[in-house]
Amino acid sequence: MSDYRDDNSIQTEEELGRLEDSREREDERPRGRAADPRDLPRPLFRIKALHSNETFYAYFPQSPKAQASSTRQSPVEAPAADGLPEPEGAPAAVEGGAPVPPEAYLDAEADDAAAVEAALGLIERRAMVVVPTRYGRDVCEMQGVLKEPGPIGKDEIVPIERIATEDDLRKVEANREREKKAFEACRQKIASRNLPMKLVSAHYLLEEPKVLFYFSAESRVDFRELVKDLVAVFKIRIELRQIGVRDEARVTGGCGVCGRVLCCHGVTDKLVPVSIKMAKDQNLSLNSMKISGPCGRLLCCLAYEFGFYRDARRALPGEGARFQYDGVPFRVIEVNALSGSVKMAGEDGRLLDMPASRFAYSEGRWHVKEEEKDKAE
Repeated sequence: MSDYRDDNSIQTEEELGRLEDSREREDERPRGRAADPRDLPRPLFRIKALHSNETFYAYFPQSPKAQASSTRQSPVEAPAADGLPEPEGAPAAVEGGAPVPPEAYLDAEADDAAAVEAALGLIERRAMVVVPTRYGRDVCEMQGVLKEPGPIGKDEIVPIERIATEDDLRKVEANREREKKAFEACRQKIASRNLPMKLVSAHYLLEEPKVLFYFSAESRVDFRELVKDLVAVFKIRIELRQIGVRDEARVTGGCGVCGRVLCCHGVTDKLVPVSIKMAKDQNLSLNSMKISGPCGRLLCCLAYEFGFYRDARRALPGEGARFQYDGVPFRVIEVNALSGSVKMAGEDGRLLDMPASRFAYSEGRWHVKEEEKDKAE
């Protein structure tokens, strides 16, 4: 990637330092020790919480082999999601909104591969499932099967209680209307208390009398009196959670400078720290308007290619490196890791572009290797 820096728009390290998200996430739980992949339940699914766009790992509590010894139940199917077609060969839906057991979707006589295949119909149409999240029992969306799980802690995995029934989906729709009213009521209470906080969203859980309110703020906020006001209005348990500005973007969503949905909202919710060094190594403009997102922090996508640039630069001399070539001292003035080329300037006024294959590091310094034709001569 070529350097397109504008000297008039380059900012100092202190000015750009505020773009780095060094503050610890308020809603992040300490992760336990990663489990051995062989000890993880299979098949393992990725599911997403609708209200916060967080993803979890889930599994059906009963494996197909364990179900073989249990009583087979008649196959039932959850209602189709938003007009999407039913998967081919799917059994009829259960009437009356009765709970749908997980074993209805897994063949008791099949192995894990067949269980995954049986669940693909649910994943293709983004079926809803009821799981116990860290906020409480709620409806989540099935997104895919984890074929090669990485380092996952056992505390990050939740059991799938059942496929969401028609009654569950109707309750979710009803809660959305209640959440709009709860959001407005909470915002009015915040304004009346003149609290330095920004309300992000409100959420009713599926089967628990509790309302979740997400808010962002520059510092910690004493909201004890606000909680009392909200309890007096809603007459149920109130839970307020402070989240960072990057998490706010993940919850609310939006459009990035690339024209696509924000990565934290539509690609991955696993937010990794992004530093100015990542922008420097990729030869990007050090202009806050070009390398920051709507959340006011560095673009998440800067971390996507950072590993490539870091590894590629190991085979290239750094900017400012000096060495002798053709009997003339040269200095590296630009390194293009993407194309694998180095631009260097000589004291005799020459500007040369050389591929990475011409450089070698030995005896604590960089050298330019002779070309094959020079060796032949």
